Amino acid sequence: MLKLLLRSAQALIFLSLLFILQAPKLKNIDRVGDNVPDRSQLEPTPKQLSLSPSASVTLARNKKYICPADLDRKIGQIINREGFDRLSWGILIQTLATEKTIYAKNAEKYVLPASNAKLLTTAAALSQLGSRYRFYTSVYGEGTLPDLTTLRVVGSKDPSLNTAQLERLADRLKAKGVRRISRLIIENSRPYINPTWEWSDIREYYAVGVYDLNLNENAVILTILPQRLGQKVKLDWSDEIAAKQWAIENQAVTAPENTPYGVEIKGVFVEPSLKIQGELAIDSGPDIWGLAIPDQSQYFLTSFRKILRDRGIEVDSEYVDRRPFSIPRGTKLATVYSETLEVLIAKTNQESNNLYAETLFQVLQDRLSAATEDNAIELVLSKLGVDSNSYSLNDGSGLSRQNSVSPEAIVKTLQLMAKTPQAQIYRDSLAVAGVSGTLKNRFLNTPIRGKLQAKTGTLTGVSGLSGYLELANYETLVISIILNHADFKSSLQRDAIDEIVLLLKDLRDC
Repeated sequence: MLKLLLRSAQALIFLSLLFILQAPKLKNIDRVGDNVPDRSQLEPTPKQLSLSPSASVTLARNKKYICPADLDRKIGQIINREGFDRLSWGILIQTLATEKTIYAKNAEKYVLPASNAKLLTTAAALSQLGSRYRFYTSVYGEGTLPDLTTLRVVGSKDPSLNTAQLERLADRLKAKGVRRISRLIIENSRPYINPTWEWSDIREYYAVGVYDLNLNENAVILTILPQRLGQKVKLDWSDEIAAKQWAIENQAVTAPENTPYGVEIKGVFVEPSLKIQGELAIDSGPDIWGLAIPDQSQYFLTSFRKILRDRGIEVDSEYVDRRPFSIPRGTKLATVYSETLEVLIAKTNQESNNLYAETLFQVLQDRLSAATEDNAIELVLSKLGVDSNSYSLNDGSGLSRQNSVSPEAIVKTLQLMAKTPQAQIYRDSLAVAGVSGTLKNRFLNTPIRGKLQAKTGTLTGVSGLSGYLELANYETLVISIILNHADFKSSLQRDAIDEIVLLLKDLRDC
């Protein structure tokens, strides 16, 4: 998959100031904890919002232990502090083995889940498709070797398809004796882009469309580098074929040391043009951006044609077939497969990959809802035992602001999946506190490190954390903590959630 590069520390510090950008910066998902750039407002914050998880550890040590009966008061002290009391909280904490509720706050009410929605998507996909499911990409040829009149590339929406796999296809064609292709055709029906997403997101790496033939996650990395003082910044693209799709006007210049960060990228909606403006200090590190490729089908076609020609296979002409249900013609010459669904859902949940989640959502829709027109996630999870009235999903990733999910629905999904044959695969797909994924840099140097397997969720004004929590002196817990309508930095939102989790480490039967 496309590896989202880490931006520099300075770019991270100033990321939250970039509200006017039409193409926001690529974020460090391991550090920040989710897959959507934080656009939280940097308004003056009350002192009551500054209590950090490290402070809560000190408070917990003073008490030694907490009884379940103490949770209402202890959690109330966090969520009712000035500033936090204006938020909408949805919390449910249950024991895993007995499903006993030890704390609930608006557990049955709808909240905006952000990427916590991926817990439902991946549960449905794993239940319906099975852990060994693989996507495929095949090539079909017509004609007599060494010359083919037609070569067709047919896919199944593999979100992980990359350049290396296309190179393997080309190597196999060369090994079969193919030397010339009169017409290269890729069967790539028009992409699915969720109509409930915000338009400002569509140009960005985390909101790409789902195609029959995805490639390199349909995104490209732009790295901006300072040059000599007063010179224009240097633009370095991760993929030159993708870079050629934009008309670029570079007006950004290299500024003196310690100049406040001020680079912005502007574009015209639906037009492949970028205007880069502002200043980048000469002592800045690489400034990294992630962008959706404007014409993904042409990108795929041009990339594969180059790969073929690099191997001595000439291509006379090429064409994109956008018909949604065309039947492959010719002889199947080669196929490459994705990793198993077990691996793919781990990337979906641990890295909070929107393309992977949206692809799973669409595959389930294609398989299950053509006849009934019902939501495929609901069809699968209802069979599992999750009440369809406890949530409403409009996408698979959680990027849509028209999703409504109750903490009850999330906890119920976690509880039920723990009883299936896929229980360990599902649980292992989650990030681990202080160890991996979007939780890699949370709960470090606390007793929770390594004990929490969970999914994070972040949108502007929204933060969530749901998963399984192992405790030294109490039963394993299933938790879902989601807050909505915050008007301060997402880091402070996460601190409040982490405080609640850190309280739970001292639970005892008493």
